[in-house]
Amino acid sequence: MSAVVPFDRPEEVASTEVRPLLWFDPLLMLAALGLVGCSLITLHGAVIPYYYQHQAMFAGVGLVAALVISRFDYTRLRQYRHVLYGIVIFTNIAVFGVHTSSSAVNGTATRWIPLPFFQFQPSEFGKVLMIVALAAYMVSRPRTMHERRNTARIMLLALIPAMIVIKQPDLGTGIVYVMIGVAVLFFAGTSWKQLIALFVLFVAAIALALSLAPAVGVNVLKPYQKQRLTTFLDPPTTCGINDGTCYQLNQSLIAIGSGEKTGRGVAGATQTKFNFVPNDQDDFIFSVVGETYGFAGAALVLSLYALLIWRTLRILTMAKNLFGTLIAAGILAMLMFQVFLNVGMTIGIMPVTGVPLPLLSYGGSSVVVTFLAIGLLQSIYAQARIASASKARAIFA
Repeated sequence: MSAVVPFDRPEEVASTEVRPLLWFDPLLMLAALGLVGCSLITLHGAVIPYYYQHQAMFAGVGLVAALVISRFDYTRLRQYRHVLYGIVIFTNIAVFGVHTSSSAVNGTATRWIPLPFFQFQPSEFGKVLMIVALAAYMVSRPRTMHERRNTARIMLLALIPAMIVIKQPDLGTGIVYVMIGVAVLFFAGTSWKQLIALFVLFVAAIALALSLAPAVGVNVLKPYQKQRLTTFLDPPTTCGINDGTCYQLNQSLIAIGSGEKTGRGVAGATQTKFNFVPNDQDDFIFSVVGETYGFAGAALVLSLYALLIWRTLRILTMAKNLFGTLIAAGILAMLMFQVFLNVGMTIGIMPVTGVPLPLLSYGGSSVVVTFLAIGLLQSIYAQARIASASKARAIFA
């Protein structure tokens, strides 16, 4: 008779330990670095070298921040929810007190706080802080999590900073805040009745802002914001022949269409080369990719975003607790909505808004914030693997 092999062999126990190299999701990091690479290639070939150099610096700072955050236990952030939410409100209000020419765009927008080496945009950093704060608020009352009053509470917490940001004015980022709140509610298991009620209220609010409020002399949105919301629905009717209101959309469509399969190259990309496409380094950088590198380049960029979103979904499902799941859900909503809105506006299926394309558009705040979000995802991933390994050791012990 053969000898009985003990169940808790040391080699089996050791095999359940988490290896340091697996403390981060390699595919998630690959997608992030791939998008940064595409951004640097596009900026270097298509626009002023200034943007390329600064984008590389922002990416380096963001990558270091992501690696640092990935080594911390994200669950510790739960106790700071009031502080984080307070920072979101305070910093976004603070921009109204900044009266410098460098913080204004076209004389209307005040979204940045000028620092010595950096233009700090509170609305961008507020995205990640609000994701953590809303997730913490949601799990702080587990017994009343699915009640209507809690749903109203979470949406109110999302709407307050959203309205402040819209007032700056930054309509696109304000909508991102609202979508983050909806995502937290959805992945927390909020009933469909409550979610449908929120959708109805959202549609009613849009109707109120676009038609009823102006009729009584209350202008919630500025004229150009209303124009951006309606232009993409029917450009020939909305835009005059010579008024130029559809200029950005038309030039973007020309740029993307002229790229065809493989693009016109840096030298042949006339829409970009002669500055026909406005804001080609940030809001309309996808148009530059389409013209310069064609369908192949655009497909590569979208594939990297698909990989980024897929890994975010994967981390969402493997989080060790609901808090981690809701943080990943908020980041998922932030990434998906920004990609859909930015790419959609360049091809005419979404209104033109100032929402950057994550890791591709030029901008220090956007790049660093996206890397902070990736750092949180890596922390959730690492903690999930550590928890899984601990359970495995307990079983084999």
